[in-house]
Amino acid sequence: MQPPSEKHESPSTVGFAGLRVAAFESRMAQEARGLIQRHGGVALVAPSMREVPLTENPAALEFGRALMAGELDVVIFLTGVGARALFEVLAAVHPQPDIAQALRGLTTVVRGPKPARALRAIGVEPAIEIAEPNTWREVLSELARHTNLAAKRVAVQEYGVSNRDLIAGLEARGAAVMRVPVYRWALPEDREPLRRALAAIASSQADVALFTSATQVSHVLQMAEAEGCAEQVRRGLRAMAVGSIGPVCTAALREHGLEVDLEPAHPKLGHLIKEAAARAAVILASKRRPVVAPAGGRPPAASSTSAQFDNHPMMRACRMQPVPYTPVWLMRQAGRYMPEYRQVRDRLPFLEMCQRPEISAEVTVTAVERLHVDAAIIFADILLPLLPMGVGLHYEKGDGPVIDRPVRSLGDLERIGPVDAAATLGFVADAIGLARRALSGKVPLIGFAGAPFTLASYMIEGGGSRQYLATKRLMYNHPEVWGALMRMLARITADYLLMQIEAGADLVQLFDSWVGSLGPDDYRQFVLPYTAEIIRRIPASVPVIHFGTITGNLLELMREAGGDVIGLDWRVNLGEAWARLNHRVAVQGNLDPIALFAGVDEIRARARAILDQAAARPGHIFNLGHGILPETPVDHVIALVEMVHEMSAR
Repeated sequence: MQPPSEKHESPSTVGFAGLRVAAFESRMAQEARGLIQRHGGVALVAPSMREVPLTENPAALEFGRALMAGELDVVIFLTGVGARALFEVLAAVHPQPDIAQALRGLTTVVRGPKPARALRAIGVEPAIEIAEPNTWREVLSELARHTNLAAKRVAVQEYGVSNRDLIAGLEARGAAVMRVPVYRWALPEDREPLRRALAAIASSQADVALFTSATQVSHVLQMAEAEGCAEQVRRGLRAMAVGSIGPVCTAALREHGLEVDLEPAHPKLGHLIKEAAARAAVILASKRRPVVAPAGGRPPAASSTSAQFDNHPMMRACRMQPVPYTPVWLMRQAGRYMPEYRQVRDRLPFLEMCQRPEISAEVTVTAVERLHVDAAIIFADILLPLLPMGVGLHYEKGDGPVIDRPVRSLGDLERIGPVDAAATLGFVADAIGLARRALSGKVPLIGFAGAPFTLASYMIEGGGSRQYLATKRLMYNHPEVWGALMRMLARITADYLLMQIEAGADLVQLFDSWVGSLGPDDYRQFVLPYTAEIIRRIPASVPVIHFGTITGNLLELMREAGGDVIGLDWRVNLGEAWARLNHRVAVQGNLDPIALFAGVDEIRARARAILDQAAARPGHIFNLGHGILPETPVDHVIALVEMVHEMSAR
């Protein structure tokens, strides 16, 4: 780990606020203890590993021979400590200037700044330096951009345990790989601190666990097995806020069945502790909140998701599992741009289309059959839950939705009676049932709802808005009324989504179309708790897509609110946004809808750019950054779907 970046910061005034923090750092144990205490935590620092140099290292010596003989094309250095140790071993046999000269004659790859410094210390400038998050995926991707690996001879400096995924990826691309182990990891000689930390976790006497390497994860669980408390430790960790330094460590935790609650924006010890201090209390409040049965007696674990879609690319992408191609569907894929839709719309008002299940199902299925997308989305509207509230929702031609009786005071709110989603919005459930039967198992079906902030804004503004003046005025000046309104909307929205799931929706999307009007502090205070409550009530087996527009400043907070997939609009670079989310969730997006008015070659180039940003990483669903616009050429939409399938084929 690098030295903590906030070493000279003043102590946190809130931070951990007395939470008990278990950290398993070894080399920087004292720094970890000091930072935890600086941020108000009770430090349970338990070193979990020690470096054991390989005193007899024939593999390193063979590497030196091959290097000096010019038998290598690429050398990958994975750690600074390992690179320096390797150079020390080689220096006993070969002069250091000769080693440096040999390395300059081939492609040197360094995984981050530490091995880069080790190479520069002997006078070698790395050819390729891998940027954060420095995982094996970035190594492969960046190396493939610079050279064709077929028939190349690649040496990999290893660090304790072999990175099987990296080795397999290199070999799959035709490389001949030489593994060069330099040191290995062992349990610490003094294991008493680790025993005490495990006992605290097993007896629910710890609140936060921080892991800074995959080896730590292995050693902690190995020690728990030896102490006979493995199951208690796993149970304890699941009730704690678990922080991971980065994707490799996160993958190790998940391999052992443990979920990660936070990764820092930068994979450094100081950032990990600082972000854990800021977020641990919220994470623990969510994890340790008693589970309340949803309204209407629905059990929290209930789900109608059919096993027939377990291996469908759409569902696998939601779960960040490998897929044969990138799945694609499009918001408003059943809309005014389609002649079939316009034929129905010419006969029926919009609300009647939504309220007639056979029409809604027909429009839903027609879009799938015409476009060959990988998911259907039920034809409905985010404002339908406002109908039974009696606020006077109607749609005026050319002006969109209008609310005749806006909600701007406690009295207005009190006039809204109890809303039973199943009793008043059952036509949506009926439409889902009809659509599911008509789809005949071809693709999963998406249910959806508007998020509380967006619904509240419509109710308060009385329709569309640019400034959200009335909404923010109520939010700031009457927070008690705002809270009551948001609690009501969160309850109704969760009930509404659960009704759709029971009717046959395989996954759901939460649309927060207007939340981009807020800054991060307002989102955290006035929105996040209510959105999180809805997502918490959705069964874990049903993927949730959490979507908003103009939310580039809110992505990390949206991830904190919840969702298996975070929807991205076209105002952000998909690759950069996903990296900000630490690749912990799947992402959806994010072609500009207006790009579909361009020529087919331009559409292909833009779709290719988005797929390149996703880098074939599991967990990408291709979509627009918002809904398809009226007058969009249908043949361009069809071409886009075909392009995505073709260009993303694995």
